[in-house]
Amino acid sequence: MSIWLRIGEFVQRLSSSASSGVAEVVEAVRTMFAGDPELRRKVAFSVAMIALSAKMAKADGIVTQDEVRAFQAIFDVPREEARNVARLYDLAKRDIAGFEAYAEQMAGLCGNGAQNCMMLEDVLDGLFYIATVDGVLHEREGQFLHRIAEIFEIEEDHYQTILGRHVELGDADPYVVLGIERGKSLAEVKKHYRKLVSDNHPDRLIARGLPQEFIKIATTRLAAINAAYEIIERSLQAA
Repeated sequence: MSIWLRIGEFVQRLSSSASSGVAEVVEAVRTMFAGDPELRRKVAFSVAMIALSAKMAKADGIVTQDEVRAFQAIFDVPREEARNVARLYDLAKRDIAGFEAYAEQMAGLCGNGAQNCMMLEDVLDGLFYIATVDGVLHEREGQFLHRIAEIFEIEEDHYQTILGRHVELGDADPYVVLGIERGKSLAEVKKHYRKLVSDNHPDRLIARGLPQEFIKIATTRLAAINAAYEIIERSLQAA
C-alpha cells in the first residue's frame, strides 16, 4: 500500500479533533503505528518532512515558487491524496507550537534515541534540498536548519558535511562533503568514498525506512558525494 494511502488514513482519524496540532500529530504516529515499526518510521519521516518544511517556510517568512516546486519534487503525491498532505502542511503552518518542540518529539520516535538516527539525517537533508532549491540558503533558513540539527543530536562536523552537500563552502567543499581530512592518499580517499556510496545508496535508505516516494533525497545526496570525490580525485592525480 502506498505511504500516501496510509497518510490519508492517518489524517482521517485526526479529522474528528478540531484542536489537533503538531504535538497531537506526532503522538498519533507513535500510537497508531506502534505495532509496525517499519511503517511507523515511514509515516514519521513523511509527516516530519511535511510539517517541518511548513515550519521552515513560516520561519523564512515567504514561500517562493521554487520552494513549492522543490516540495513537489520530493513529495510525489497522487492527486487523490494531495488534499490530505495539504491539510497536514497547513496544520503545521497554523500551529502556534514552536518547531523545536515538534523536532524534539520527532527525535523521540527514533527507538534508540536521536543520536546517530539516520532517519533524522534524511529529514534534515530533505529540508536542505527544499531550502536551497533557489540557489540560496537564507539566514533564517540556515538558523532553522542548524537548530534542527542540534535537536536531532547531529554533531557539528557532520552537520557541516550535510551543509556542504547543498551549499558551496569554498576550497574545503569536496573534503567537507566526504567528511574526510586533507592530506589523505588517493587510496584512502577512494576507500572512504566507496563506503559512503554503499551507505548512501538509495536501496539502503529505503531499507532503513525512507519511503520510495522520497528517493529524490537519496539520489541528490549520492550525486553530491560523487561530485566531491571526482574533484578530489582530479586534484590528487594532478599533484
